[in-house]
Amino acid sequence: MQAPFARRLAPLALAALLSGLSAAPARAQSLQDLFEAARSFDATYLAARAQFESAEFRIAQSEALLRPSANATAGASTARTDLPRIGAANTTTVQGALNGRYPIFNKANQVTVDQARKTAQTAQADLETAEQDLILRVAQAYFDVLAAQDTLATTRASKTFITEQLASAKRAFEVGTATITDSREAQARFDLATAQEIAADNDLRAKRIALDQLVGRQGVEPRPLVVPVALPAPQPANPEEWVNLADTQHPSIKRARVGLDVALLETDKARAGELPTVDAVGSLGVGDSRGSGVQLPGTSATASVGVQLTWPLYTGGATQNRIKETLKLEERSRNDLAAARRGVAQATRVAFFGVQSGLAQVKALEAAEASSKLLLEATQLGYRVGVRVNLDVLNAQSQLAATQRDLAIARYNVLVGSLRLRQAAGGLAPADVQTVNAFLAR
Repeated sequence: MQAPFARRLAPLALAALLSGLSAAPARAQSLQDLFEAARSFDATYLAARAQFESAEFRIAQSEALLRPSANATAGASTARTDLPRIGAANTTTVQGALNGRYPIFNKANQVTVDQARKTAQTAQADLETAEQDLILRVAQAYFDVLAAQDTLATTRASKTFITEQLASAKRAFEVGTATITDSREAQARFDLATAQEIAADNDLRAKRIALDQLVGRQGVEPRPLVVPVALPAPQPANPEEWVNLADTQHPSIKRARVGLDVALLETDKARAGELPTVDAVGSLGVGDSRGSGVQLPGTSATASVGVQLTWPLYTGGATQNRIKETLKLEERSRNDLAAARRGVAQATRVAFFGVQSGLAQVKALEAAEASSKLLLEATQLGYRVGVRVNLDVLNAQSQLAATQRDLAIARYNVLVGSLRLRQAAGGLAPADVQTVNAFLAR
């Protein structure tokens, strides 16, 4: 076989593969840029932010229960009265009043205000959750595109290898130095590579659409990872320290704690149903009556001020059963808090060991990449001296390309996993996006 297959193909194909893995497009955008774009576009995050911003108005509504209130009323009526011996009398009356109330003691109202303030903390926790979820979604979509690009580049490089093998096998069959089996085997591998290329291209297109939709832009090109890269290990290095950190700051745990506080306040409100309420009340009224047939007073004015006590003596058992209900709801909230803490602890440990496993996989694949390069060089040398065939070179080239693809994807998974660990611990913040962004090409 005279065609210098390995010497002509390997440098070009591997250069094309590495170009596909690491060359930065001219319009490439950083992870930080796309996160900021998603922050002003993603509907889920914007909904959580609007919910958080509405909480202050809910608090203001509840605080109005502790302030004075006043209302004005007005009315007019006409009446006809028939009196024996006197005759009929028509009377028109116009009245107006101004009533005011100021709560002096109302335990239920005070508890309602406290609950509203606690609810604002729930909205804060929900906003933190939405922001952390957005960071992770953007990072995952970003690196999904890079991984799909690497897969497509590897598939096309493998197809290039197989195309040359197919041409070589056909030439060898024509000159009688190979059998039809070699040609058909090469054709089968070529057809399979074509199908894999189509699938990889479609997967990349789908990943691009998902990223574009998330950030509200068209034709987004993510920046590639700079290689070689030293990926940092999680700090602290003890998973239990991450669990302790999560127990104090995770939004879902904070939300569950607030839920328990609100449940305790709800019991206080139910018990307040057995207490009296005291209000300062006042009114000012003006009336004007005019009539015919009978002399009636004209304009009159009244004013009053006082203290009103209301004490519920019997409610048919409603108050007592409401107290029992809230006590059971307290128990439910305590169990919700326990479940949240256990779930967060489990997710944090899983995320921690996931990052550690990913780092170990990266090291193993880096070693495999070095070994695959040595294998390719040895196979090329064997081909040149006649102890290897071009199928052996093809397999060595395909192995190196697949290893480089898997290594790139493993690195992406470690970076996303580090963000996932911080999310599991409840500490994921926009500053972490910038940390990951530093590993990308400028």
